[in-house]
Amino acid sequence: MKYETVIGLEIHAQLLTRTKLFCRCSTEFGQTPNTLTCPVCLGLPGSLPVINREAVRMAIKLALALEAKINLKSIFSRKNYFYPDLPKGYQITQYHLPVAEDGRLLIEVNGSRKAIGIERINLEEDAGKSLHEGFPDSAEKTYLDFNRCGVPLLEIVGRPDLRSPEEAVEFVQNLRTILQYLEICDGNMEEGSLRCDANLSVRPAGSTEFGTKTEVKNLNSFRFLARALEYEASRQIEALERGEKIIQETRGWDASANRTVPQRSKEEAHDYRYFPEPDLPPLIISEDWIKEISAGLPELPQAKIDRFIRDYQLPAYDARILTGSRALADYFEKVASLSGSPKQASNWIMREVLQYLKEKNLTPENFPLPAESLAELIKMVENQEITITMAKEKVFPEMLRRSLEVPKSVEVPVPTIEEKLAACDPRVITEQLGLKKIGDEQALQNIIEEVLEKNPGPVKQYLEGKVQVLGFLLGQVMKASKGQADPQRVQPLLRQALDKLAKK
Repeated sequence: MKYETVIGLEIHAQLLTRTKLFCRCSTEFGQTPNTLTCPVCLGLPGSLPVINREAVRMAIKLALALEAKINLKSIFSRKNYFYPDLPKGYQITQYHLPVAEDGRLLIEVNGSRKAIGIERINLEEDAGKSLHEGFPDSAEKTYLDFNRCGVPLLEIVGRPDLRSPEEAVEFVQNLRTILQYLEICDGNMEEGSLRCDANLSVRPAGSTEFGTKTEVKNLNSFRFLARALEYEASRQIEALERGEKIIQETRGWDASANRTVPQRSKEEAHDYRYFPEPDLPPLIISEDWIKEISAGLPELPQAKIDRFIRDYQLPAYDARILTGSRALADYFEKVASLSGSPKQASNWIMREVLQYLKEKNLTPENFPLPAESLAELIKMVENQEITITMAKEKVFPEMLRRSLEVPKSVEVPVPTIEEKLAACDPRVITEQLGLKKIGDEQALQNIIEEVLEKNPGPVKQYLEGKVQVLGFLLGQVMKASKGQADPQRVQPLLRQALDKLAKK
């Protein structure tokens, strides 16, 4: 602990607009290279940019969510650098006067909350994409796809308030969740719609002076972010211990070698020769528009977490998991309301629902089972109409299977909610599978007597004082009843039967 790590993150979030930042070209991902371009996004002579109002609205939404100061007047600038995927030779961004600044984002690490400063939020256009693989002559040539040129980005620049890779991952995860709640970015790191650059330095513990920083570029997963920061901190500490100086540079993450590698010397602001964009007037935002956008903001993740803990009496861990996605939070609230049992709704979603989503690699938006159906199943368990074992092992999987097999037609390819509810009705499924709970006491006693006759060894052990075998015998009764017996009713009846044998 001789050294302290200092981390600041720069996040680029691609906005979910239908068209680019300064032209009408589509932002659709995955199209044929170089088919979504025009003179504006290619920077051809005589073309003039026009700002996308929807992109500005999205920037204001994020600024409000991060409690940032929105500048009623902001300026676009040209950031000049030469790279093959930048056809204009410059990028239109904001530098001297961004759309918003001085915000904050709460993170929670080891049970305590910490506010991380947001220095600025910039609107800017994306560059194109250099393709280095997949072509016969990839070893000799770089191919260029300009479809991404001009796609609107928000650059979120965090202050150097992070002190560990764990805090950095929490920061990006929380920001990603906010972006998704606001419906302004899908947060897909693999497709590049959320990209992260990390500035890291180390300094002696207790020092207030910043060390020399390096920047690690384009970390496209939370795991790579954590590993890159861990490696880079260790690399810098080892260099300082050897008496070496840290070089300010840009480094890349080599996932195959689990290390950062030098890419180029770190540029300073003057290297980019920023100057105001001559083809765009200042961006003017009215206070009335800000108020209108503010009034339409959804409940944000942290507020939702606090409400789930307070109103539903959920543990903090459950509340954080359930609010990790707006769709999942909405699904939970609907199930909790319809079932009348928030804790059981949480248990089912945290286990069965999330396990299914993980196995099928689905997002909560694509979970096939209607909330009404799951709520009805929970009510059946709570009302002791079916055992929890049968509900989880038989009925729930069958409900999922049937939800995916609702008949579709060419005219109506997506089934209606009524058709889904009819197909997934847990009461109908329970009846058809013959899974109604055995409630008749005499029937339960008959099953118990049969199990005791078939297991003389464990019965003898129990009567000799080895009470642990009661669990085994209980399991045999549940097996014999095909899971239709209620364990809470079986256990006292099983004890009574064994006590009778003991008295003989």
